[in-house]
Amino acid sequence: MRHLLTAARRHFRHRAILQRANYKAQKPQPPPSPPSPPKPPKKPVSFSLHGESWEDEYNWMSQLSDRVAMRHMDVYMEQEEKYTEAVMAGTDRLQSKLHSEMASRFAADLSTPPFRWGPWLYYRRVEEGKQYPVLCRRLASLNEEFISNRSPSAGFDFMSGKKIEQKLLDYNQEAERFGGYAYEELSEVSPDHRYLAYTMYDKDNDYFKLSVRDLNFGSLCTKPQADRVSGIAWAKNGQALLYVVTDDKKRPFRIYCSMLGSDTQDVIVLEEPLENVHLNIRHTKDYQFLTVNVFTTQSSKVFLINAADPLSGMTLVWEGESNTHCIIEHHQGYLYLFTDAAMQGQPVDHHYLLRSPVASPCSPRNWENVFAHDPQLIIVDVDFCNTHLLLIIRNGRKYGLYSLSLPLAFLKDFNPQSLPLPDHLSQILPGSNYDFYSSTMCVTITSPVMPDAVVDYDLLNGKWTIVQQQNLLYERTRVLYGSAAAASSSKKSSISKNIYVNNAEDDRAWHDLSEYYACEEYDVPSHDGALVPLTILYSRHRKNTGENPGLLHGHGAYGEILDKRWRNELKSLLDRGWIIAYADVRGGGGGGRKWFYDGRRTKKLNSVKDYISCAKFLIEREIVGETQLAGWGYSAGGLLVASAINIRPDLFRAAVLKVPFLDPTHTLLLPILPLTPNDYEEFGYPGDIEDFRGIREFSPYDNIQKDALYPAILVTSSFTTRFGVWEAAKWVARVREYTVYDPRRPVLLNLTTDIVEENRYLHCKEAALETAFLIKIVDEQS
Repeated sequence: MRHLLTAARRHFRHRAILQRANYKAQKPQPPPSPPSPPKPPKKPVSFSLHGESWEDEYNWMSQLSDRVAMRHMDVYMEQEEKYTEAVMAGTDRLQSKLHSEMASRFAADLSTPPFRWGPWLYYRRVEEGKQYPVLCRRLASLNEEFISNRSPSAGFDFMSGKKIEQKLLDYNQEAERFGGYAYEELSEVSPDHRYLAYTMYDKDNDYFKLSVRDLNFGSLCTKPQADRVSGIAWAKNGQALLYVVTDDKKRPFRIYCSMLGSDTQDVIVLEEPLENVHLNIRHTKDYQFLTVNVFTTQSSKVFLINAADPLSGMTLVWEGESNTHCIIEHHQGYLYLFTDAAMQGQPVDHHYLLRSPVASPCSPRNWENVFAHDPQLIIVDVDFCNTHLLLIIRNGRKYGLYSLSLPLAFLKDFNPQSLPLPDHLSQILPGSNYDFYSSTMCVTITSPVMPDAVVDYDLLNGKWTIVQQQNLLYERTRVLYGSAAAASSSKKSSISKNIYVNNAEDDRAWHDLSEYYACEEYDVPSHDGALVPLTILYSRHRKNTGENPGLLHGHGAYGEILDKRWRNELKSLLDRGWIIAYADVRGGGGGGRKWFYDGRRTKKLNSVKDYISCAKFLIEREIVGETQLAGWGYSAGGLLVASAINIRPDLFRAAVLKVPFLDPTHTLLLPILPLTPNDYEEFGYPGDIEDFRGIREFSPYDNIQKDALYPAILVTSSFTTRFGVWEAAKWVARVREYTVYDPRRPVLLNLTTDIVEENRYLHCKEAALETAFLIKIVDEQS
């Protein structure tokens, strides 16, 4: 047999030699020509306002009621999809690798940290093979050593043979009710723990539907059930539910009161027919009162309702100017008001805390300032429990967490206990602190160089417990619930020793990544001398002066703080030598009201120029390579980045715009989807001539440079976003028409999944596509 095999090998080897002898080398094939971008039809429509006239050749894309136009739009979207696939065809292997990297870093938490409220522990957990979680609870007295849903498995105690978990709501079953989607906006358990009121998104009708579930029996209540609900609050210790409904334009305009277990019809508590009036409702943390916020374009009012008798009427307790933030809490006979309203007729830059006796006979009510104003100490947020007041404080870029014993013996006394925090904090977020009578407060600590940490602080003794934080150093997630588990867990592994219950001296507790990733902060002078905070993040092992590619994030709208928390998907760029930068431009939060106002409406260009100044700083300081900078913006941040590209396209090599706001002129003038007062306050009212001129000045769609070389751009959008896909499609089409065509700098439009679909796999897939696009354009072609 061996000789036969040897002969066979000789035969085939001889044939191979003959074949090579007769083989003629083929001429190298030229690379395939780059795909051509789609060219949608142009159908110009003329507009005029305030003496100015203009044409929109792609206005037909936004005519949702025109069936012919929508058929053309379907064809055009299909062409865009094929073009994106063709351009990105060479990155399939890279996308697959990135997807695997990102998916492996997703926290595999099967349960959220439970929060204790009264006798119960409430939490959400994911069952194997299910897409959506299950809302559960179990008695805290049975679970002093409760670690996670894995032990005891699925809420079953094998020692006692008893089922100790109660399923309250299975969102997988809710998905079956609502066309395959389970997207919850509001969820409130009644103070007697008997009922669960929640709203689910009805995709077919585009509104949120209210349901109430009886937790004793697990069944839906026959009433209340309502459509278009935007707010809920419990009263009468859970016997009554007040809820807010919206009109056809999604304006919250009516409040109902429903008595549970009663056959009586729901009663209208308040109705506001005027189009500029918006309503909101909430309960104080001790459930003694309900507060109704009434917002108009002229004023902000807060009314008080006695929760024990919600139909007894409303009392006006506060009135201020428009666009004012007002939150009222109650503690032992005093109302506390957290607001940024003008003080004695003078505008203020930050929030402050007032208090007034509930039984105040004064009209208007007399409010006293709780703390003396200190411009160096800014109160970012407050939370109450029966014994303490928790303050989140900011001093410049530094955050602090302080507790004060209640009741306050003397106003303006400020001798708080400082609680320990890690370095490079970006934000502190209050947690689900439902239990008014618990001195343990939950907060979430965020940082650019540390995965989010959920922390429980005991305000009585200042000790703290990290109840959940992902540990990327060991590719696992640490989940801890309960003090007894901490002691046993610390003995099992040297990785986790002494890291659960901590004192201020223990710095090892946080899963900090600063050993591997550096975080630096700068103040960048803008065009008018304003100093713009710039935060940069990079791998300590991959930084080379003037050679690193960079990604500059920005938002600058609605007074919202720029999200600088650690994001697992960005690790793929950091590990490949990218610089991740965050520009806290004007119009955003964190810098006070003036910082917000200086970047909105007619001053919107300030935020754009701030962003450009940060881009120039990164290049001039050789933090980022001269031709290796990319921009990134989400929603209103997409407007910021697109406007910056219009002004200085030469600064950027690429950009990613996610569901961007690109056509403010037409969206604000003739809204297709309902807009909120905040949208007009942010970008301007087209009816006002000064606002209109400002809109035309910063509008990305109206200021594309002709015959300029633009960066490569990936625009992602969705049919369900507030700023519709037609905005992205119009802008992409016009950029291709006006600017210099370079196949190495493609302008792509990619449709994403519906925003109501929370799917980690799809999120990873989209993040992998965006990252592959950046690497392909910036890394491979530099």
